[in-house]
Amino acid sequence: MIDKKILLYLKKHEGLSLKPYICPAGKLTIGVGRNLEDNGISEEEALFLLRNDVERCERELREIFPDFDNYHDNLKMVLIDMIFNLGKTRFLKFKKMIKAVKSKRFKKVIKEMKNSLWCKQVKNRCKDNVALIKELLNNGDDYG
Repeated sequence: MIDKKILLYLKKHEGLSLKPYICPAGKLTIGVGRNLEDNGISEEEALFLLRNDVERCERELREIFPDFDNYHDNLKMVLIDMIFNLGKTRFLKFKKMIKAVKSKRFKKVIKEMKNSLWCKQVKNRCKDNVALIKELLNNGDDYG
């Protein structure tokens, strides 16, 4: 068990930075003196960060889609994937797609995704997302 005193002691000397910075030794550093260049992060730490990012994405999507929690898992995955990749500001530029999601017009959702610069840039990611939405259409979940 790590003594809380040592954590506080190291934090006192290293400081705390929530954004990357270059330390006096010229190394990319974050947190409490974590040398990212030499030490990186563990898979466990990466997955911890990912879980936090997904929770943030879900909160942002609930702001855009009040009934987000009731959406089909495929639709949730697509929306989370997109907002994770694009960020909220760029995601919000998909106005026609957002409107189509709200009205459950999944053919239109697919059209708007495919006709975007984003789709051209991320290619396979877009294809995978389109496939997930097509599964909703195959289940008869489109209203037009």
